[in-house]
Amino acid sequence: MRYKDETKKESIAQAAIQLINEIGLAETSMSKIAQKAGVSAATIYVYFENKNDMIKELFLTVKQDMQQKIFYDIQDSMPTKMAFELLLKNYMGYFLNNKAYFLFYEQCINSPLVHSLCRDEAQVLVKPIMDFLEKGKAQYIFKQVDTYLIFVSAFSSAIQFAKNYFNGGYPLSDKVVATIIQMGWDAVRA
Repeated sequence: MRYKDETKKESIAQAAIQLINEIGLAETSMSKIAQKAGVSAATIYVYFENKNDMIKELFLTVKQDMQQKIFYDIQDSMPTKMAFELLLKNYMGYFLNNKAYFLFYEQCINSPLVHSLCRDEAQVLVKPIMDFLEKGKAQYIFKQVDTYLIFVSAFSSAIQFAKNYFNGGYPLSDKVVATIIQMGWDAVRA
């Protein structure tokens, strides 16, 4: 058995994310990843069983990292509105400060392959957000509609803004972020 070097694994992961962002999931091969990472193709198989295993692990790692960072500084004792605003601000901040992860996440979230590889694990990772929204519904702070619809209403504008921003379409400012957060709140509050 070969020794696993975490630095090498990280290099492979970053090369895979970069290639997937540049040429897409379907066009990214293990040999292209190996070349970009500066390792042999055989080395990749020390860390990942196959391409699907790699994509699944990378997607879940990015999603878990995102979940941890968007809940940063949020306390159970916070008023729901304050927690919502901070949650949405952290959500936008994560995407805007992690362009490569955002682009990778967007490709994966829209891929039937990724859904089939890790649907159950991805649902576990989204549970804290859904629980927060459910709690707001139970307190009659959020609209009494399906929780998924609340999620879409609250967070879709942040995702669309990040896409447009990365394409050079709209400038970023504190005022824009505050406006998106306020519009998200207005969309979901009861």
